[in-house]
Amino acid sequence: MEKFKNLMAKDEKELLEMENQLKKEALNLRFQQASGQLKNTARRRQVRREVAQIKTAVAQKAAKK
Repeated sequence: MEKFKNLMAKDEKELLEMENQLKKEALNLRFQQASGQLKNTARRRQVRREVAQIKTAVAQKAAKK
């Protein structure tokens, strides 16, 4: 997990790419949990929080414009 100030240093395109990757990971984790293969259940929560932080950073950047 990156620090929020590091997220704010990235441009919007990079943030959106990171968000897409994390959403794909969240989907895969959800499938793994449903099939009983997920070992680290805390990772789902961590991914959700990272997506929320990225969305917050994008919104703050948009508000500054």
